Amino acid sequence: MISGIHFVTKKRSGKPTLHYVYAWRGGPLIAKREGGGKPVLTAAEIKAAIEAIERNATPDSKTLSALVREWERSPAWENLASSTKKTWSSYIKQIIERWGQTPLSVWNDPRMKAKVVRWRDERAATPRAADLGVMVLRELLKFGCLHGRVLINVAEGIPTLYRNGQRAEIIWTDEDIDRFSFEAKRMDKLHVLDGLRLCAVTGLRREDLVTVSCSDVYDFAIVKRALKTSRGRRRTASMPRIPELDLLLQELDTRPREEGVTTLLVNSRGKPWSGDGFGGSFNRVRDAAGIVFTDPDTGEQKRKHLHDVRGTFATRLILSGLTDAEVAEIMAWSVEKVSGIRRTYVDQSRAIVAIGERIMKAGVN
Repeated sequence: MISGIHFVTKKRSGKPTLHYVYAWRGGPLIAKREGGGKPVLTAAEIKAAIEAIERNATPDSKTLSALVREWERSPAWENLASSTKKTWSSYIKQIIERWGQTPLSVWNDPRMKAKVVRWRDERAATPRAADLGVMVLRELLKFGCLHGRVLINVAEGIPTLYRNGQRAEIIWTDEDIDRFSFEAKRMDKLHVLDGLRLCAVTGLRREDLVTVSCSDVYDFAIVKRALKTSRGRRRTASMPRIPELDLLLQELDTRPREEGVTTLLVNSRGKPWSGDGFGGSFNRVRDAAGIVFTDPDTGEQKRKHLHDVRGTFATRLILSGLTDAEVAEIMAWSVEKVSGIRRTYVDQSRAIVAIGERIMKAGVN
């Protein structure tokens, strides 16, 4: 039997069972049988399945699958960070399964937007994944518009389902960092703790965090060519050297490392981390420490991410006296995001401290 052939059985009350055979899951119908057990394909049906698979492997130039192949061979795709390409590839597969054989001309019809929304809603049980699928489709169609393959981008302007898709208001508190530190030491994972501490005093994204090297450290700042593109351009991450960073750099310089390794962070073998390697180790310590965020509206708990440590760095910049606009420029965030962190974590904390001081003074009097 050909690998990938997909069988679907439909039982009917009082009627013979129907069997549908597809070239692959989501592919064209190859055969239909009524009654009996699992169908045995004829030579003609096997030939039809092989032809369908070959057509899918080399899609018609006027289908969405062909546009995907063009995108994956383009400089635009090559310029994406490896972690982004890895994540997006799984959603591209879903898009091809659902839409791959549709002619590109269909995507010029504004009514396709409703079908994309329906596809998103069918996956509402995993809202973040549903939103990411639409986002990848939007980027694909954006590429198609730019190269004249489609006229409009029907995936533009579709609202997200994931209500906490914007995590800028979530940061790691001092208590979180203390709990993580305790657990990392207990698990003998000090090299993972180094990563948390470096992120908290630089705000670097994961891929930049594990690749930043001694050559990126200057007298007053860390200046690194970011691996992740932002709005189609690869930006330079420039992080000021705050006192906590200077102290940490001295510690990191003492870590055992293999000859020739210049990254600030190293794993337990003295080698540079991979992004996935560090992320997995980080998550294991985080879970052991029970680091979670509780939604104040719903009471729902969710894990805090490494990415949320960037918010901790933002609060340190705010407390050092920088304006929201200056912090936004450093973090590559909007001013609104920084203002939200200031209101939630900085201004409220200062207000509570001020109230406490007034109460103490009142008690003394």
